Amino acid sequence: MEDRPHKPHREKKDRGKGKEKQKGFNEKAFAPKSGRRADRQGRRNVERDQTRLHVPLVNRTPDDEPPPVIVAIVGPPGVGKTTLLKSLVRRYSKQTLNDAKGPITVVSGKKRRLTFIECNNDLNSMIDIGKIADLVLLMIDGSFGFEMETFEFLNILQAHGFPKVIGVLTHLDLIKKAATLRATKKALKKRFWTEIYAGAKLFYLSGVLNGRYPDSEILNLSRFISVMKFRPLVFRNAHTYVLADRIEDLTPREQIRTSGGKCDRTVTMYGYVRGTHLRTGARVHVPGVGDLAVKSVEALGDPCPLPGTDPEQEKKRKLSEKKKLVLHAPMSDVGGVTYDKDAVWINVPGSFTRGNDGVVQGEGEQMVMDLQDAEATLEDVVARSKIRLLGSSSKTLTVEELDMKDEDDDDDDDDREESDNEGSDEEDLNSDEDEDQDQDNKASSSQLRGTNTGRTSLRQPTRSIPSSSKQHAEVEYEESDSDLGNYDGDAQVRVRFDDEEDEDIPSADEEDEAAEDDQDEEAPRWKQNLAARAQNTGSRKGHRRDWIKMIYASDLSPEEILRDPQDDVEEAREAQDEMVDDFFQIKKKAGAGEEEILDRSKESLSEKELKRWEDEEMLDSIRHLFITGDDNPPEDEEFHGNGGDEDDNEEGVDDQDDSGKADPATVLSAKKEALKRKFDAQYDDPESAKLDFYEEKKDEMARQLVLNRAEFEGIDSEARTLIEGFRPGQYVRIELVDVPCELIENFDPTYPLIVGGLLSSEERFGFVQARIKRHRWFTRTLKNNDPLIISVGWRRFQTVPIYSLDDHSIRMRMLKYTPEHMHCYATFYGPVSLPNTGFCAFNSLDGSNPGFRISATGVVLNIDRSVKIVKKIKLTGVPYKIFKNTAFVKDMFNSALEVAKFEGANIRTVSGIRGQIKKALPKPDGAFRATFEDKVLKSDIIFLRAWYSVQPRKYYNPVTSLLLGEKEKWTGMRLTGQVRRDEGLKTPLNADSKYKPIERPARRFNPLVVPKKLQAALPYASKPKVMLPQRGQTYLQKRAVVMEPEERKAVALLQQIRALRKDQVARRKEKKVEKKEEKRKKLAKDEARKSEKEKEKRKEYMRVAGQKSKRAADLEEGGGRSKRRKI
Repeated sequence: MEDRPHKPHREKKDRGKGKEKQKGFNEKAFAPKSGRRADRQGRRNVERDQTRLHVPLVNRTPDDEPPPVIVAIVGPPGVGKTTLLKSLVRRYSKQTLNDAKGPITVVSGKKRRLTFIECNNDLNSMIDIGKIADLVLLMIDGSFGFEMETFEFLNILQAHGFPKVIGVLTHLDLIKKAATLRATKKALKKRFWTEIYAGAKLFYLSGVLNGRYPDSEILNLSRFISVMKFRPLVFRNAHTYVLADRIEDLTPREQIRTSGGKCDRTVTMYGYVRGTHLRTGARVHVPGVGDLAVKSVEALGDPCPLPGTDPEQEKKRKLSEKKKLVLHAPMSDVGGVTYDKDAVWINVPGSFTRGNDGVVQGEGEQMVMDLQDAEATLEDVVARSKIRLLGSSSKTLTVEELDMKDEDDDDDDDDREESDNEGSDEEDLNSDEDEDQDQDNKASSSQLRGTNTGRTSLRQPTRSIPSSSKQHAEVEYEESDSDLGNYDGDAQVRVRFDDEEDEDIPSADEEDEAAEDDQDEEAPRWKQNLAARAQNTGSRKGHRRDWIKMIYASDLSPEEILRDPQDDVEEAREAQDEMVDDFFQIKKKAGAGEEEILDRSKESLSEKELKRWEDEEMLDSIRHLFITGDDNPPEDEEFHGNGGDEDDNEEGVDDQDDSGKADPATVLSAKKEALKRKFDAQYDDPESAKLDFYEEKKDEMARQLVLNRAEFEGIDSEARTLIEGFRPGQYVRIELVDVPCELIENFDPTYPLIVGGLLSSEERFGFVQARIKRHRWFTRTLKNNDPLIISVGWRRFQTVPIYSLDDHSIRMRMLKYTPEHMHCYATFYGPVSLPNTGFCAFNSLDGSNPGFRISATGVVLNIDRSVKIVKKIKLTGVPYKIFKNTAFVKDMFNSALEVAKFEGANIRTVSGIRGQIKKALPKPDGAFRATFEDKVLKSDIIFLRAWYSVQPRKYYNPVTSLLLGEKEKWTGMRLTGQVRRDEGLKTPLNADSKYKPIERPARRFNPLVVPKKLQAALPYASKPKVMLPQRGQTYLQKRAVVMEPEERKAVALLQQIRALRKDQVARRKEKKVEKKEEKRKKLAKDEARKSEKEKEKRKEYMRVAGQKSKRAADLEEGGGRSKRRKI
């Protein structure tokens, strides 16, 4: 078989397609036959393109170093969230996590990092994750279907801003039949598209191999995650937030011990800044804890840096797998490091002992074990160390009072380079002394500002403090070069060596002249370094002051900032030089006549300069420089130079000549040429010149982004942080004070810890008006003044809302219950939120509730402290004295003051007689006189319809679930009925609330009496026809009737005939009843027989249908022939 030659492949035959390919696409063949159809197709294409567009939003996330994308894995319990998390981490970092807790950050590409976080089955965690997640992996059990937690989380996302959602179907290996699997996938995809949008991505994960999902399926999912684009959400675009991946307790141990662990803690949280810039000094809110004060914020080095900063990686199109092996998970057991509450535990084999030499140790483990050999602390080593300014120095520097201040990492690196350059010549020192010298040089070089340490440019300042007076016994300290005034890099600093007098340390530029100065040591002191001192004095004029540092990072007063510190330094130097001798002093011009120049944005102009523009001749001379002027310049060219410069500055054209004396005619011709090109472009192709709203907004945002970058381009990182705060993407350390101790004691890394920044308006409290609607899946109707848990912004709190409706734009009428299937207004007391902020409401956060827990959703409308909600009220009273159309009414008010408030109000009786309140009566209190349109009775009830103002209760109870040991068991204010049910109490019975029999006496109405005079005046038709009752017997009543014998026989016969007829009718009725009963029994028997036949027919039909479906199923499985039919 192996020796047989293989058949060659058959050549592909052209089946009539070659001619079409040669001639190209036939446009006429696919042209629409109808013009209407073509128009409809064009409209459809335009509408489809417009549906893809969104309202342009400014993306505040920097493109160079964006923060990691938060990928949340959400789903009900037992669906495989942890398995998916471990599989994705394994795919990106090649590391296996045994216990995945908290945020886990990995590198997925050159410009992208991912932070995975698992959401547990808790409503508080779902709310927090929904507010910060950029991408949600929504896991669904394919064998079971959608669960209640999935729908709850989707509704939470809709209220707080919908991020990208990817569905993941798991447990599909439990479905054995292929047809059932296809039908299940189709049904779940249709339901998933209904909840999110048509075309939402849905991935399928089959079984589990070796504790992970198959690598090919995880590879497809990870590739899709790595290339996804995210659109900025409105709420996150206006707020800053930090997802804490690490927390530490800095409270002194002694304070915790003395207070029994119940003192407020000082806590630091670490994480990446997201959203907008994090400003120092702003208040933050930690969901589940409350509002906290920020003591300090510090930028740290990135623990999971982007590999794109490497220049070698920039050349490569794809990131190498070696660069992806970075994993940052402080709360998980990564690399033997376990994060437990307030400590980091490093697991090293051998219990950190030196006896296990045979154990293979890594670099990190070896460093930890080397810490055991330290004989002294770092502070003691630094205290014993000695500093040599130069490598050739034989004496060490001593400082009597050393006031060290912390500096940033950039300054430390610069100082380390300075100290290395200065001490490069010293090679005979041992390694310990070199380390001590390096440590001390870091502290001393940051404070000896006057020495020239080899810098080619000015040092970037970190922060500024007021300069103190110079003393010979101390080294002069300054935090920035700008605070030293006239001290440049060539200046000298006076220091003291051991057991010697003060000496001047020369700069690096003067070392070459040291040999010449050595031979002149016997000369007078004022002759030493004359050239350097003269050059130093002459080069003090152009020093630039750092205003940003002096304003934002110093404690100087405005007067001290405006006063130039160079004057003080120069006066001190002049006084010192005068003590030596009076030679070589440069005279200064007196500054008494100089005007004080203030730092202000508006330039001050004199009246003479303004009057210059009233001269018509000068205006005519520059009129040709504008587009509306003449092309030919005037003969008088007196103001051409100045006029041309001013015109150039207004139009924004930069002069090419440094002196600013460019030809105005040339500049004007260039402008006209540019305008002509623009006009030609618009005239030749007007459609291309038009920008729609979408493109115009995008261009505007791009221009603004370029301006922002150019504004901060030349500013160092510290000054930029003082102005705009910490940028998104920076890894920061936030120190919080007065944190409840329960957060540390009951800390659980499986619950997300978020530090949300608050806007200045969100720190206030007031009455918030919102539009709310009861959720259609929530079974109970919401009642007025019932407690409700609301999640709005970063906060979750319990409050008591009042529901109302707008009554024809006249008043806000209170509602007792929320209306069915429609919106209403809700007013509650709480923190102020921005309008159009979405929120969702819950009756309870308890996980034991089997039903749908989201009770309502809504949006904040406005913040109105003077909101007025009214409800109906009916005041009732009774008349106690009645005149014609006037009555005195009591029991409606309690005082004459209340009556005076309602004077002129409309009142009404139950019978419908209308009236009006007139005046209060002196006695009894609350009685008043009222007039009616008719006479009222004493039995009438009079009522007044009015509106009563209702004020919402000032109740605010934040949800502090993270402070509890069992975080799902948080309970707020309960209803009275719930308290009685929990405590087993019976409802108290009020005796007046019992129903009693109503006894109403029969009313007797008097007859209508018309006066006789009025009757006489009335016509006959209108006179009352009232017949008097007959008092005596009539003639018919008084007469006696005597019948004849024939009459008696006739009457008796009639009575007998009536009796027979009556008996016959009774017997006929009985017969009819008997016949009806027999017929009913017969019909019932026929109906039973008929139903029995129908039942048999249905049973036979279902049997045949079952056999048919069973045969079809057997044929699909392929085992229909082998199986026998059972009878």
